[in-house]
Amino acid sequence: MSNTVYVINGPNLNLLGMREPEIYGSDTLDDIASRLEDKGRELGLKVDVRQSNHEGHLCDWLHEAQATGAKAVLLNAGALTHTSLAIYDAIRSIRTPVIEVHISNPHAREAYRHKSFVAMAAKGTIAGFGAFGYELALEAAARL
Repeated sequence: MSNTVYVINGPNLNLLGMREPEIYGSDTLDDIASRLEDKGRELGLKVDVRQSNHEGHLCDWLHEAQATGAKAVLLNAGALTHTSLAIYDAIRSIRTPVIEVHISNPHAREAYRHKSFVAMAAKGTIAGFGAFGYELALEAAARL
């Protein structure tokens, strides 16, 4: 097992900082990545942050995490959280622990966001703490 933690972000998360800041805050994905890299160094972890608007890329990266012996995956699948059986199956098909991350609290939002296919397969979920949730998830990954 390596000390690498994949941080996989799904659709529209490339727009963080611009998209609905009242929900998602003003931090960009680059801001989050920078803080995670710093936190990773403190924890002795290498952080690999990725984002795609395409479901298949997320599945491929989950498979890659397993193939490379990654320590864990932090996954914010965005809206695919609530719709993607493919991502659910990809998580179930690997042994690498996956920690679901959400900037907002989906359970405090629209009813259609209350079901998470990711949560059904993930080791755990961190939601509702803004961009800081990624750091909390990295801390959890370090303790696995």
